[in-house]
Amino acid sequence: MKTTKFLILFLTIHLFTNIIVAQTTSAFSLPPKYEVRAVWLTTIGGLDWPSSYNPEKQKKQLCDILDQLQSANINTVLLQTRIRATTIYPSSYEPFDGCITGHPGQRPNYDPLAFAVEECHKRGMEIHAWVVAIPIGKWNGYGCRQLRKLYPSLVKRIGDEGFMNPEKAETGKYIADICEEIVSKYDVDGIHLDYIRYPETWKKIGNKTAARDNITRIMQNVNTKCKELKRWIKISCAPIGKFSDLTRYSSNGWNAYDRVCQDVQAWMKQGLVDMIFPMMYFRGNNFYPFLLDWKENASDRIVVPGLGIYFMSPNESNWQLDDIWREVCMARSQDMGYALFRTRHFLDNNKGFFDAIKCQHSNYPALIPPMTWEKKQLPDSPTGLAVAHHSQYVNISWKGNDNALYNVYASRHMPVNIDDARNLIATRQRNNNITISVNNKNKEKLYFAVTQTDRFGNESKPVYSYNDKEQQEVVDESFSNRLVVDNNNKIDLSHYSQIADIKYVIITDLNGKVIATLRCDKQYLVDVSSIKETDYIVRSVNKKGVSHRLGFVIGRRSLDYSK
Repeated sequence: MKTTKFLILFLTIHLFTNIIVAQTTSAFSLPPKYEVRAVWLTTIGGLDWPSSYNPEKQKKQLCDILDQLQSANINTVLLQTRIRATTIYPSSYEPFDGCITGHPGQRPNYDPLAFAVEECHKRGMEIHAWVVAIPIGKWNGYGCRQLRKLYPSLVKRIGDEGFMNPEKAETGKYIADICEEIVSKYDVDGIHLDYIRYPETWKKIGNKTAARDNITRIMQNVNTKCKELKRWIKISCAPIGKFSDLTRYSSNGWNAYDRVCQDVQAWMKQGLVDMIFPMMYFRGNNFYPFLLDWKENASDRIVVPGLGIYFMSPNESNWQLDDIWREVCMARSQDMGYALFRTRHFLDNNKGFFDAIKCQHSNYPALIPPMTWEKKQLPDSPTGLAVAHHSQYVNISWKGNDNALYNVYASRHMPVNIDDARNLIATRQRNNNITISVNNKNKEKLYFAVTQTDRFGNESKPVYSYNDKEQQEVVDESFSNRLVVDNNNKIDLSHYSQIADIKYVIITDLNGKVIATLRCDKQYLVDVSSIKETDYIVRSVNKKGVSHRLGFVIGRRSLDYSK
């Protein structure tokens, strides 16, 4: 029954793929506020990493890469940190990789990971340390040789490649120790495990249940070590893009569960991972039904499909832009976001994909979905919001907590609707002030709102900026004076019948401009179906013409904001 349900959904959506792609404005008229937009930034061989070995030039090139990603509203960078038994940070366990200095084992005069963390956070991006788990490179490669000397029993040779042996319990402990080192030393937002699976070159696996248990044990070790340090750290992995065969669609022998013994659906159900980035480098029926299978079995965890944009390269399979664009749109229709492999293929604008993402799909910022399974309590709101308007810029400041993150919203309408991603102007800010340039030919006043976000992604209620005392009173009374419009587009004012002689109500916008005058019936119900505005103030008028503000409506008219 479950398989049939998602196949029906798949067929329905698949029939309308052309409509989704051609008419994105109707399908996605409002951009999502929460959406993971990730890239894999590969350091092995310097594939996506800066080409210069000069430390200052290297830093500058990395900043240029991050600036380009920020311009396309990418909010998550998966940075390859452990490569092949080598690292990009000073580790107590393994030597530096050659991508940093050009010489394996040679230390640079700065910490590349610390620098990358700082620069990503400056741009409001999350950075996850991408850890390659099982492969350790060529048998005579620098990292593999060093590891063999220290832990010969943990290393297995297959051909001319070296691998950590997942059948050894010490392997899980060793990988977990590396992840613990990263989490304890650096302010990364997540640990992202890659190749946490049996190598496809492994000889025939006899007991697959035991083999899956071996891989799961590694995941358990990593989760325990990291979560004990920081409960908010995101644990993720990049499994094979198809979990298993489906009723009507075969994985053609290449799947996570049977082929390489990754029991990913169990990991999500057991809470061993917070996110997964399945490597869905396929098209057509090899993509869509398997995407929905991941979605249906996510156990409320975050699923972000990995898209093989490198296939658009003429040197690869020469996919067309439309092949990837359909997948991006389909993923959004399922609230799943995307992860792009790899960064350089994205920034090279193959087939115009970078421009399409930047200008058509992700042209507004988005927040990372909160980890509500870890924590649901909202943080306190910021206080003391102050706005200083100048001719060319606006300075916004507020008071908050130490080590807090802040989101800043702006709108020409008051109060600012923080549910609309188009109002987001800054995310995950670490300072309690921001200056923005203003290019407003009509000299319209901008209003602002600031929220606080904890490391789990939970967002506080906003603090607003207003023009004058009357408008400030609206927000001061917001939680006691919000009126609810029911499903019949009526407001019940019976609660006010004892304190006001209500015959008519005046509807004004939030600046006090009269929109309409409406009659109140004997049951103190007011029909507001004629009001097109979604945000407005309701005032009573008695026989003598005396007016009282009763409250206000914010947002969709039939949505109950009082809860």
